[in-house]
Amino acid sequence: MFKTIARGLARPLAGAVYRPTVIGRELVPREGAVLLASNHLSFMDSVVITVIAPRDVRFLAKQEYFTGEGLKGRVSKTFFESIGAIPVDRESATAAQDSLERGREVLESGGAFAIYPEGTRSRDGRLYRGRTGVAWLGLTTGCPIVPVALSGTENLQPDGARVPRVTPVTIRFGEPIQSAGYGEAGSARARRRLTDDVMAAIAAMSGQELANAYNEPPASGVVERVRRAMHRNDPGGATPD
Repeated sequence: MFKTIARGLARPLAGAVYRPTVIGRELVPREGAVLLASNHLSFMDSVVITVIAPRDVRFLAKQEYFTGEGLKGRVSKTFFESIGAIPVDRESATAAQDSLERGREVLESGGAFAIYPEGTRSRDGRLYRGRTGVAWLGLTTGCPIVPVALSGTENLQPDGARVPRVTPVTIRFGEPIQSAGYGEAGSARARRRLTDDVMAAIAAMSGQELANAYNEPPASGVVERVRRAMHRNDPGGATPD
């Protein structure tokens, strides 16, 4: 009930305050499993997608948002639960696959799930090469993939800002890409081809400069360095910021 109330209030409030430009909202299937694959510019991207999408969308969020102490911790946990976030331990050696499994659970139950194929947000505004977790989810569940392009969200809450700013934001939804016909989920070639097609659709809508490389922030510890080494050849990249 709280989730329904929170989203019901957030949508008209965000529309009144931020007046976002929304293009192609009608292209998102209203029923059945659907995967939203978006570029990633800001911490606020998941909130924007959740508020603007025409249906409830689940997405991954780091576990720390759910485990804080005191009033601040409770507020954080309540907020992220209300907008459909799923906690994941990004320091786990199996974080990438665990994240994909959580997404698959949402899709197999007929829900909508959002993922960032770049793996982490772009610090320089360029669009990085997509990791194949997005294709694995599409091929495993057979659901359509809707490419999403965000612009302006990097200015909503820059690093160091405590509250969101009122700034122009645009979100574009593209034509759904059907996974059928690309091959089996176990095929690295099929996953790569589908991922590249998804990223090409995002690039066409966002107009971002292509980085032609994977987006790799500094490893936070030994576990993360080991995970990257294990997934270097065919990274899924589903772990959240």
